[in-house]
Amino acid sequence: MPYLVAASLPVEPAGHRFRALLQRGGIVQMPGTHNGMAAVQAKAAGFEAVYLSGAAMTASMGLPDLGIITIDEVAFFVRQVARASGLPVLVDGDTGYGEALNVMHMVRTFEDAGAAAVHIEDQLLPKKCGHLNDKKLADARDMAAKVAAAAKARRHLYLIARTDAAASEGIAGAVARAKLYAEAGADAIFPEALSSAEMFREFAQRMPGVPLLANMTEFGRTPYFTASEFEAMGYRMVIWPVSSLRVANKAQERLYTAIRRDGEARAMLDEMQTRAELYDLIGLEAFEALDVSIIRSVMPPAAE
Repeated sequence: MPYLVAASLPVEPAGHRFRALLQRGGIVQMPGTHNGMAAVQAKAAGFEAVYLSGAAMTASMGLPDLGIITIDEVAFFVRQVARASGLPVLVDGDTGYGEALNVMHMVRTFEDAGAAAVHIEDQLLPKKCGHLNDKKLADARDMAAKVAAAAKARRHLYLIARTDAAASEGIAGAVARAKLYAEAGADAIFPEALSSAEMFREFAQRMPGVPLLANMTEFGRTPYFTASEFEAMGYRMVIWPVSSLRVANKAQERLYTAIRRDGEARAMLDEMQTRAELYDLIGLEAFEALDVSIIRSVMPPAAE
């Protein structure tokens, strides 16, 4: 049923639904969904929550992940992903877009846009992808103040504090920061760019009772692990932040190469979603049924 029908919308706040997934046990798997269509496809594949990556959002805008985009630009992505899927959405909040008041504004804006959870990180601007070199870290107490501000601003939003300290301060430094952030009000901790199973296990062992998030990004510092392997290491959530964008971009690259080479796109037909598949996925018939003034669409003879 389309989201335009009130009966099809979730009644419980998104943050509460996100908490319920965690309380159910096991590991919550969240693929990155860089737009509304990706979110619809993730839901159709059976996922129960999705992730909105800052790197994927900026890359989809043709920009690098350096903290350039604004709260309102991110809220546009949050609205379309949450609306299209109806699933709880974890949002990458970068550094919080400033200090305490900015973080509080971010929390209110993301909640109003439909976010279920957000994570903020302890980098300084200009921030970098967590798997790159020479990241500049904020003072731990300054970051804790941001976490406390976010906790004060939220109604239901699940709050995750990310620390990028492992690369420069080691596991001991990252754990010390994580404990400070948890005390400040973070519901969970996200240790970024851990580079071995031993590091993941040690971090989890030193943070008993605190839900942890693992990042399974490709081409980074973290070896490839399955969701089950992360769960066995003590993690409650796992994200694949940019995978959908990487696959989509590679497919588009092949398409544009073919059109430029051949002057047409027929060589790519087998790799395309058909017209019928697209309309079925986005629920065209259900939308048309809501308005009797719309004449029912009929597929062309060679429906593409």
